[in-house]
Amino acid sequence: MPVLQSIRKQLIRSQPLAGIRVVACLHVTTETANLMITLRDGGASVVLCASNPQSTQDDVAASLVKDHGLPVYAVRGVTAEMHAAHVAAALAHKPQVTIDDGAELVKQLHGGRSGCGGEVIGGTEETTTGVMRLKALAKEGLLRYPVIAINDAMTKHLFDNRYGTGQSTIDGILRAANILLAGMNVVVAGYGWCGRGVAMRARGMGANIIVCEVDPIKALEALMDGYRVMSMSEAAAIGDVFVTVTGNKSVIHGEHFEKLKDGAILCNSGYFNVEIDLEALGRMSHARRPAREFVEEFSMRDGRKVYVLGEGRLINLASAEGHPASVMDMSFANQALAVEYLVKKHSLLERKVYAVPEELDRQVARLKLEAMGVKIDRLSVEQEKFLSTWPEGN
Repeated sequence: MPVLQSIRKQLIRSQPLAGIRVVACLHVTTETANLMITLRDGGASVVLCASNPQSTQDDVAASLVKDHGLPVYAVRGVTAEMHAAHVAAALAHKPQVTIDDGAELVKQLHGGRSGCGGEVIGGTEETTTGVMRLKALAKEGLLRYPVIAINDAMTKHLFDNRYGTGQSTIDGILRAANILLAGMNVVVAGYGWCGRGVAMRARGMGANIIVCEVDPIKALEALMDGYRVMSMSEAAAIGDVFVTVTGNKSVIHGEHFEKLKDGAILCNSGYFNVEIDLEALGRMSHARRPAREFVEEFSMRDGRKVYVLGEGRLINLASAEGHPASVMDMSFANQALAVEYLVKKHSLLERKVYAVPEELDRQVARLKLEAMGVKIDRLSVEQEKFLSTWPEGN
């Protein structure tokens, strides 16, 4: 992660986070560990909890505690109750800056937790789903502190969401199910940046892609990208593998379960485990059992078998290792710079959701290109003048 390491060196020299308490609720992975160490080395007091019960890499959590002295509240495979307790324990450290992946910390702080939240000066949010939640809070005038939407940075959603999610989702599906995608009908629900990435990578594996969308513009884009576009009701009957990447709930539900092929595989790479209505699937089946690690078989009453991967949670983290470090390098570089920005500028910010400042976004892109040994052109003075005035070129 050369970009993050470059920023870490800057933070070590300037110590802009000295004395600042940072609580992060993120997937506990090796990449996240590097972000935590970077913030710690910039002067911050850092605490980490998991944003998903199935995504923690236990060896990473243990190493952060043992080798780096950082408090971590995370164990892979905990119950929902224990996960909530971990979040509460992290918040007991009274953060001044929050780092979220799904707005879990913001949700807890805005849900009336006594003694928490009063000292928070700002926060950051990593995901599309979390940003949607935060904008809804801000729209109602309920957001208590400014939050920077890391997900909206160009160097985040154009690369992390598209290339990272695309590759890691396919990785998770193949590790869990051990199937050949070539020739299969892969149904992608949602054609945002994550859906684009999944569709692109699945097509690269030889799959036939079907896209389901509710946004007519995105549906039209998918059609012109060469994919079949149809409703989930139509796709349910012909799909072999279904991947939800919408951030919404009940994207695949009872009506669709009735139409699924024998052997259909369902998984989620959106955010929460609500995109597939597992309660309805459980009611409609007469038996369920683990078929292999990360694969649960539901036996339907008419004899069909339906398979759900990773308990409907993020398949790229449930059965694989999430995004490669090279793409998280940019996302977490944005996180580190945004935290520094909040500490310096929080008194000037209103209680709303902000985009990552363009200069920070471009700084990350420049550092990434340098790390990859890529040089690009610069505008000449004459070219800059041409672009900023109107008389020339008529």
